[in-house]
Amino acid sequence: MKTKEYGIFSVPVIVAALGYFVDIYDLLLFTIVREPSLAGVGVDLADKASTIAASTKIINWQMVGLLIGGILWGTLGDKKGRLSVLFGSIALYSVANFLTGFVQSVDQYAWARFAAGVGLAGELGAGITLVSELLPKTKRGIGTSLVAGVGLSGAVFAYFTFQLTDEDWRLCYKIGGVLGILLLFLRISVAESGMFAHAKQQGVQRGNIFMFFNSRKRFKKYILAILIGLPTWYVIGVVVNLSNRFATEFYGENAIQSGKAIMYAYAAIAIGDIAIGFVSQFFKSRKKALLLFYVLCMISLVLFYSSWNNSDARMYTICAMLGFSTGFWAIFVTMGAEQFGTNLRATAATTIPNMVRGALPLINFIFLDVFQKSMGWTLTHSGIATGVLVMGVTLVAFYFTEDTFHKDLNYLETEEMLP
Repeated sequence: MKTKEYGIFSVPVIVAALGYFVDIYDLLLFTIVREPSLAGVGVDLADKASTIAASTKIINWQMVGLLIGGILWGTLGDKKGRLSVLFGSIALYSVANFLTGFVQSVDQYAWARFAAGVGLAGELGAGITLVSELLPKTKRGIGTSLVAGVGLSGAVFAYFTFQLTDEDWRLCYKIGGVLGILLLFLRISVAESGMFAHAKQQGVQRGNIFMFFNSRKRFKKYILAILIGLPTWYVIGVVVNLSNRFATEFYGENAIQSGKAIMYAYAAIAIGDIAIGFVSQFFKSRKKALLLFYVLCMISLVLFYSSWNNSDARMYTICAMLGFSTGFWAIFVTMGAEQFGTNLRATAATTIPNMVRGALPLINFIFLDVFQKSMGWTLTHSGIATGVLVMGVTLVAFYFTEDTFHKDLNYLETEEMLP
């Protein structure tokens, strides 16, 4: 049971926000330093096929690490406690990111990003779970939005760190590792969740991921919680990440830098993630706030693929608009945490966002292999078709998702098979 009333600017919220800040810095750094880092490990950038193959291999290994880490840290968060995950995950990804600064080949790079991915998987879910359980339900939406808003600005920090270090990608990775180690000292002052302590005393099974699958009701909630987050990685992983290639197809010669486009997008995402907490509070509903941002996202995508997108300035503007409209990451993860009892909450909140991140290779497969290679469609037509598919699936999942704004989180999931 909770023994202390926490506010939205309390130490646990601030520390969780800073933790996610470092998490996003490290998670997005490869995308920002991609070309110089690939050249630094011996990839010939003039060979487009080799460059794409090496880049895809590294990012896919990182995403696989996120998937595995999501399961690992999620179950540990419910079995051993939220704080144990916050300490363990940040220690792993700090070391992995520091060592990334010394890699000499694509294989070493991929393995380093895999290890970092495993570590990075635990940060957000454990932080959101802890903040959700420590704050009163009237404040937890704003609290988790602040965590995500501050955290997502880590991508902006990564971009400017890269610029200020004269594009020394190895130093950027080492800086990320050092930042993580410094965070460990801040974590010492954070208290464990009272709800978790209470659940531990009950003797119920905790962190059993199979409980998501032995009940039709839980399974449905779990799958829906994953599907409502898909647009985020379609927008970042396909649209914004390949903005320079789209620009070439839209209006020819351009000077778009994908790293700069991502910086603009994440700066706007950070603002959106803070804003959606207040929007949710205004509507007294998670779903109404989420639907508003879905509509903004669809409007931004229409603009992206329209003839209005005909200059570098407009491309960067639309990338920022897309970023703001996908600033629902905090609410999406919070809803995932709120869907389940205390003995499964960390498992849900940690695995759900990492399942969405892990869906990027599947989205890329549909975009590249199905629509472009197999069907022979252009980049633009493939992007539009992939976007329609992703948004269609998301909106159906959204319709069937429970609104959790008023939900009391102090309950347990039973182990019996449920209808």
